[in-house]
Amino acid sequence: MASVFDLTGQSDTPPAAANDQLADGYRPSADEPFMNLRQQAYFRQKLLAWKDAIHREAQGTLSQLQVDSLREADLTDRASSETDWSIELRTRDRQRKLIAKIDAALRRIEDGEYGYCEVTGEPISLGRLEARPIATMTVEAQERHERQEKVSREE
Repeated sequence: MASVFDLTGQSDTPPAAANDQLADGYRPSADEPFMNLRQQAYFRQKLLAWKDAIHREAQGTLSQLQVDSLREADLTDRASSETDWSIELRTRDRQRKLIAKIDAALRRIEDGEYGYCEVTGEPISLGRLEARPIATMTVEAQERHERQEKVSREE
C-alpha cells in the first residue's frame, strides 16, 4: 500500500531472512555484534510499526474532521471544539515531522549508518535506540549539543 507520507521509494520490508528471525521475540543485546543484520531488521520493524501507528492516528483524525463540524450553536461550545481541534492538528503536525525523522532513520539503516553517532561515529547505546529509535547522537554528544544550543541562545 502506497502512503502519502512515504515518498522515498524505499522498500518498507526488511530482508526476509532477518525478518524471519524476529518472530521469536528477539531483543537486541550487547552480547552480539553491534548493528548486525538481525538488529537492523529489529529496528527497521520498530520504526515501521511506529510510522504505521502515526498513519493510523492521522487517518482517524482526518475521518473525524470529515464527520464532525463546528456547528455548535453555543459560542462557548464552539470555542471549546475549535481549541480541541487546534491542539489535535498541532499534534498531527509534530507527528508529520516525526515521520520525516523515522524515514531518515530507515535510510540510515539502508546505508549502514544507523546506530552510530553522527558527531563522534561511536555506537549509540542499544538502550537509547530502544527508547528513541530515531536518535542520531550518543547521550554524551546530545548533551554537548544541547549545552552549546543553550549558550548560543543566551548570547
